[in-house]
Amino acid sequence: MAICVFCASSLKIDKKYLDLAAEVGTELARRGHTLVSGGAMVSCMGAVARAARAAGGRTVGVMPRVLVDLEIADEESDELIITSDMRERKGVMDTRSDGFLVLPGGIGTLEELFEIWTSRVIGMHDKPLVILDPWGLYAPLRLQVGQMYEAGFTRPDVFDAIAWTTTVPDALDHLERPTRPFTPRAEEIGESTPA
Repeated sequence: MAICVFCASSLKIDKKYLDLAAEVGTELARRGHTLVSGGAMVSCMGAVARAARAAGGRTVGVMPRVLVDLEIADEESDELIITSDMRERKGVMDTRSDGFLVLPGGIGTLEELFEIWTSRVIGMHDKPLVILDPWGLYAPLRLQVGQMYEAGFTRPDVFDAIAWTTTVPDALDHLERPTRPFTPRAEEIGESTPA
């Protein structure tokens, strides 16, 4: 199974986030999974990839040319795919992955999360999507989406399309479970179902 990990590239974060990423990389490799990531050698992206390789796992990095030119590409990746831009990068990461794991991160991580989450809810894929959030960074996001649901802006199954976890083993267990496909009815394609 190829697992795409969305995570931080920031150099200003607490070491606990790097340790979490490394734990994820080690466990992915231990379970025989391939890591697909953003292809950076810095921060959590670098930590998860290095740990996966150290534990005998295969890593695939996907990075737009502009970031390669900033010399942050993980040249040690078993496969490093260079794309023309961020949109192509996400498309490659999506097609190369069988599931998605979201670690604590910034606006880039959120953007990746929302695209995968939305496409899952509207039935474009049935790959598992899991958030690993030991310290509650995404708790306000979960609350916000809940409020959107209560106000009628999201579909009832928005939370059925994602699993929220706090430990690495639980996150990987969720990724390895079969998922149910979403088959929205025509009247549900919009953000909310008419009352």
